[in-house]
Amino acid sequence: METLSRRTMADAAGRPVLSYVEGTRAGRPYADLVEVLGPGAPGLILREMPGWVVSGDEELGRRLIEAGGRPLRHAHGLSRDLRADPAPPGWAETGHGVVACEAVPPAEVFPAWRAAYPPGHPDRDRGDDATVLRETLTPLLSGASYGPLLPCGGLLLHDQRVVAGVMVGRLRGEPPFGGPWILDVFRDPRPPFAGLGTVMLRRALALATLHGLPALGLAVTDGNPARRLYERLGFRLVQSSITVTVPG
Repeated sequence: METLSRRTMADAAGRPVLSYVEGTRAGRPYADLVEVLGPGAPGLILREMPGWVVSGDEELGRRLIEAGGRPLRHAHGLSRDLRADPAPPGWAETGHGVVACEAVPPAEVFPAWRAAYPPGHPDRDRGDDATVLRETLTPLLSGASYGPLLPCGGLLLHDQRVVAGVMVGRLRGEPPFGGPWILDVFRDPRPPFAGLGTVMLRRALALATLHGLPALGLAVTDGNPARRLYERLGFRLVQSSITVTVPG
């Protein structure tokens, strides 16, 4: 697996204050997986990183918000260790037709996927439908966002229409903070399709186990009731983070 390349920032005396993984997010420089190494981290970020997106622990996020940062997401990382806690192989059977994520055009996946995140949902993308399809769902399904999707994901069909799905890829780093990762799980919210998100999650866990993956991780936004489902399926909390746009 890819090894994370971390950068370190020091104070005026040369003492390490924080380290992070540098990237970009929505066109802005992005400091991800921030580790506070010494005192003064919020002040150093405010001075040296105006306009950056910064993701770190909850205390750092709250300090940056108090200083005028704009909160983007409060999330919790969960992971199921598939070596210590393998999923039952029977979970791979869904009783429904399932196809690979790349087998269906994004425009045909979009209706159920969009409906799964109605207005007021903590993870709803606020853009218009055409923009969200083009800039969020299409890159995710094509592998442009996080790389090629893994075969333990898939799309569940009903009357030849997509009604549920799970997209699984790989994040940089190793489990439980990276590696095989559930990038999205959704289902059509209409009553006839209740429970199909759980069916697809079980399938992903079973196939990941059968394929020899060490773990599956995911992130859930604070306040999303789906967290209770993930925990019933054996996912356990490994970290919490707040992502903030630094003022300036």
